[in-house]
Amino acid sequence: MNAYRKKTVVAVLAALLLAGGATACENGDGAKKDTGASAPAKAAEKPAEVTPAAYLEKTKKKSEEITSLRYSIAGEAAGQKITGEAAMRIKPTVAMSMTMDSPEKPGEKVDIRLIDGAMFMGAEGKWLKFDLKALAPEQAKQLDSLGSSQQGQNPADTADSLSAAKDLKTVGEETVDGQKTTHLSGTVSVDELRARSAAATPEAKERQEKNIAALEAQGIKTLTMDLWIDENDQAKQVRTRGTGTSGPMDITIKFLDVNKPVEVTAPPAEQVMDLAEMMKGGEGSA
Repeated sequence: MNAYRKKTVVAVLAALLLAGGATACENGDGAKKDTGASAPAKAAEKPAEVTPAAYLEKTKKKSEEITSLRYSIAGEAAGQKITGEAAMRIKPTVAMSMTMDSPEKPGEKVDIRLIDGAMFMGAEGKWLKFDLKALAPEQAKQLDSLGSSQQGQNPADTADSLSAAKDLKTVGEETVDGQKTTHLSGTVSVDELRARSAAATPEAKERQEKNIAALEAQGIKTLTMDLWIDENDQAKQVRTRGTGTSGPMDITIKFLDVNKPVEVTAPPAEQVMDLAEMMKGGEGSA
């Protein structure tokens, strides 16, 4: 794999990981505001009446109703600028489609699809396929921690993770893209996430442990999350920050819609090149 493709893959995988985590946060936030949409004038009183932990508990329950998400993503991760839009299906099976600006070739787009345990990355009708099942164990582990772990994301998991933030608070009311929102903020460490996951159900614990491994693979020890919830009880915007071995990570997600049909299909077979053999040649560090 040449240097361009290698750097592109790193940026793409970072984007997918962060998108998975951040969009999960968004849905959690939307439910947090359930108890406060009826009277904007009372918004400032709500933090005193209902604790952040109570909002998060309601979020976990409401998140089970989410079947799909659509969002935009912008920021920086793994030393690369990231800009794009994505749609994720959570139920009945997980799949994602994303279009992002090429991190190496300004003006060009890169398409990413995640479906049936494989990631496809393409441009101009040519696709590269990462099939975890066909990779060497260590290479599969690296890609799984960076990219495909987000396939196990569940909004309820993120709501549960944020419950571990000791500094969770309501910042105040702000306007985002012309919409009135409530801004929440919290910081959580990887160690706190791990401790929290120990009490989760077996299925949730498995998902959460994959997400923790993904953060550790990038050397991220602490996450700071800012969430903006609109008057329809939906998250309008999420900002996620941290510092890893490849530098700072600062990603902003804008939540566009929820529970609308999302269809993701694999590219035509004749347009796909399988990278398993190339990765076995020593390029698994991408």
